[in-house]
Amino acid sequence: MDLEKIEPNVINLCHEVADFIRHESLHFDRSRIEQKDTFSNLVSYVDKESERKLVTGLKKIIPRSGVLAEEGTDSKSENEYKWIIDPLDGTTNFLHGVPIFAISVALQRGERTVLGVVYEVTHHECFHAIEGGGAFCNSNEIRVSAISSLGQSLLATGFPYYHTEKKDQYLDIIKTFLEKTHGIRRLGSAAIDLAYVACGRLEGFFEYDLKPWDVAGGAFILQQAGGTVTDFSGQNNFLYGGELCAAGNVHPEMLSVIQEKWFR
Repeated sequence: MDLEKIEPNVINLCHEVADFIRHESLHFDRSRIEQKDTFSNLVSYVDKESERKLVTGLKKIIPRSGVLAEEGTDSKSENEYKWIIDPLDGTTNFLHGVPIFAISVALQRGERTVLGVVYEVTHHECFHAIEGGGAFCNSNEIRVSAISSLGQSLLATGFPYYHTEKKDQYLDIIKTFLEKTHGIRRLGSAAIDLAYVACGRLEGFFEYDLKPWDVAGGAFILQQAGGTVTDFSGQNNFLYGGELCAAGNVHPEMLSVIQEKWFR
């Protein structure tokens, strides 16, 4: 499979779906918001139609490929390829008119991610990478920040829908980072957080209770941009393990703070 030929087709598809999302944002019907399982976990017809468009297009790009997507599309692969899709990462932002949301697409060959696209809808920024090919924002190559000190870093995080028994430990991590860094941002889209670390706008991102579609595309782009992505144990189970620490040169220092609080 030639990833260099597949990548522009995926980018073009994401561009088309982003046009649809932007159009719908201009006259969004709030009566068509649905609540999934908590007051803050929401979905709309825009999420669902975006997913339908993506799945249809991606299955044309690689016929008989499998799909794992946020809004319920889960089809088994008839070959070695599987797409992991979030059709609108940052749904709550979208529903409230906050212009921070993205399309996230990753392609796996077996259990290995080989392509990632995060399309930031409002600013027309397409972050993308293929295995061994570097990472880009639109046509410009990107790299993680050269900053190596936590004290000079700007970080991002998110808050889980489900406040588990680990909430106190998580808040302690946030307090420590607030004291040791230039600050913490909460953008409301894990895909964008990861893309911003990949291009050096942020030095690091951490969160728990994440799903594969939240992070698959962005984590891969960040890795191709020279960054490190692990779970809170420092291992590689960030895609399905629900915990993620992603950064450039400050990753070891970030992980040390997280582990001290999280595993006490």
